[in-house]
Amino acid sequence: MHQPVAEGTSAWQAARPKLSPVRVVLGVILSMIATLLAAWILPGFDVHGAVGAFLLVVVIALLNAIVPPVIAALRVPYTVVFGFLTCLILDAAIVWAAGSALSDVDVDGFGDALLASILISALTMLLQVFAGVDDVDTAIEMRRTQRIARRVGTVEHTDRPGILYLEIDGLALPVLRRAMRDGNAPVMASWMASGSHRMLAWEPDLSSQTGASQAGILLGSNEDIPAFRWVEKETGRLMTCSAPGDCAELEQRLATGIGLLINGGASRGNLLSGEAEACILTVSRINEEKRANPGYRAFFASAQNVSRALALFFAEVAIEWAAALRAIRRDVLPRGHRGGAYPFMRAAMCVIVRDLIVQGVLSDMMAGRPAIYATFSSYDEVAHHSGLERADTLEALRKLDKQFGRIERARKYAPRPYEIVVLSDHGQTQGATFLQRNGYTLHDLVSRSLESGGVTSIADGDESATMVGTAFGEATGRQGPEAPAKVEDREVAVLGSGNLGLIYLLDVPHRMTLEEISERHPRLIDALRKHPHVGWLLVRSAHDGALVLGPSGHVRLRDGHVEGDDPLAPFGAGAARHLARTDGFPHVADIMVGSFYDPELEEGCAFEELISFHGGLGGPQTRPFILAPTSLPSPDEPIVGAAAVHGVLAGWRAALQEQKPEPAPQAG
Repeated sequence: MHQPVAEGTSAWQAARPKLSPVRVVLGVILSMIATLLAAWILPGFDVHGAVGAFLLVVVIALLNAIVPPVIAALRVPYTVVFGFLTCLILDAAIVWAAGSALSDVDVDGFGDALLASILISALTMLLQVFAGVDDVDTAIEMRRTQRIARRVGTVEHTDRPGILYLEIDGLALPVLRRAMRDGNAPVMASWMASGSHRMLAWEPDLSSQTGASQAGILLGSNEDIPAFRWVEKETGRLMTCSAPGDCAELEQRLATGIGLLINGGASRGNLLSGEAEACILTVSRINEEKRANPGYRAFFASAQNVSRALALFFAEVAIEWAAALRAIRRDVLPRGHRGGAYPFMRAAMCVIVRDLIVQGVLSDMMAGRPAIYATFSSYDEVAHHSGLERADTLEALRKLDKQFGRIERARKYAPRPYEIVVLSDHGQTQGATFLQRNGYTLHDLVSRSLESGGVTSIADGDESATMVGTAFGEATGRQGPEAPAKVEDREVAVLGSGNLGLIYLLDVPHRMTLEEISERHPRLIDALRKHPHVGWLLVRSAHDGALVLGPSGHVRLRDGHVEGDDPLAPFGAGAARHLARTDGFPHVADIMVGSFYDPELEEGCAFEELISFHGGLGGPQTRPFILAPTSLPSPDEPIVGAAAVHGVLAGWRAALQEQKPEPAPQAG
């Protein structure tokens, strides 16, 4: 791992990408074999011997080097669908043209050319895996990416280091440590072994989910974000951390000019932009992605990228189907829902979105951007449905770790040196869901415990799917953010955010006190606090202020007085602090509900149908990490709250780039 250039030394000199002759020859041979296999499989595609295969491979390589970069440089609305279709058609056209020009190649029709191009890419990748060279050729990739960077904008050459923030959504520190030990994160493990990086722990806020964490990390504040979704009683608006309009609203409320990515930074795959100059797949800035976006161009500069991604997509679907059937056959418990559209959602996250974001990071590096923050949600998505450390979940992590190796190798070709920081926004905790344990939902429990009134239930909070929805919205060119969601025609709303539940009594415009709730719905509080799978309730008493109620005791948060059994004992020393902070939010629920947590088994239960979850308190969900270069200073105090992470990361950027950091607000 290279270190920042010291003062007084010569300016940073980027290495020139050099092709490996052995790699080129091996690549040609494998492509020839794949071409012959494709000709054997497809009736409408025929290649006459090794000479024909060699000529076809050479012609395809030459045309791929000339034509796609020209297409990529066009300033058109470069949506995901447009780019994929353009490159697929282009790849097929190249095979079609080669077939017309070469006597040793026969292609019956354009459709056969399309199938041949996809199959050749898939077979080439399979052969590369067997040959042990399945990684992307860095030199070729960097030449193409550098060329695109020069065409679409100014490249900043400097010896002042840039910084990469690579976020692994939902990965807990203890899970990462075991993955490093067991060979499931070899790239990051090598950084630790070499002494170039060290591991830091940090403690998230009560709303341990991406929306709240990224608001704190990227903008410096996550005030009044009590959960993944919440109700604002005064307007009846339902706010959701994944809705583009709501993310834009949150950014407008919280941005104060101290964003982590100000002054030329780039946001890739995030919910919020951090006040970045350039964005790809950033939910709060989705409208900007409907215009010509140079961030996609390096990816679409190679039609091979598209056919490769398409082949990997369907391979990932097959992996998910196989893993789901294996879990059923072995009766693995807990077991999440893995049917319907989920296998395709998983494939989109683990292949298409991931590769777009990686290419965006590489493009930013070749342009010399000073700060880049990218979120990778594939681990989080798979863990929600498969479990924290199941085989296919760790495979998703291994593939992501491999992409970090690509990014690391690319640094020497960038016009400035870069430091790499890897972090997570929260972890996940595992356990059978509330519904699986009881046969009914939190909504059902609340509904039957009310004296009167209809209940609205909203408990689908898999925010990893947000990025796929963002890509789809960007791809289809939807105009403008959606209309704000409203909670109407019900007197009570029950919301789920992992193992954090929110209950809003909507027939009054203010937050109801414990006394008011008990008078209007005398059975509700007891039904909740005595349930075996509820760990605590946060309510506000007119007399005692904020109270945390448990099955056989309560805590008064203003002075820490405990009466009976302490309901927060299983949740750690910081639980009371986080609850007290959330109690002060204007839009906190009338009743905040936390699931039980068993420290021995390290399990709780979500109020939505995810067997690994986050959003509340208890277990690995509250143990995210920062994997930081040892050349950067260690924080003087424990890192508590996402806003404190912002302070650390912004301080590192300032130290590298000689800026004066703005102080970030602290959670508390």
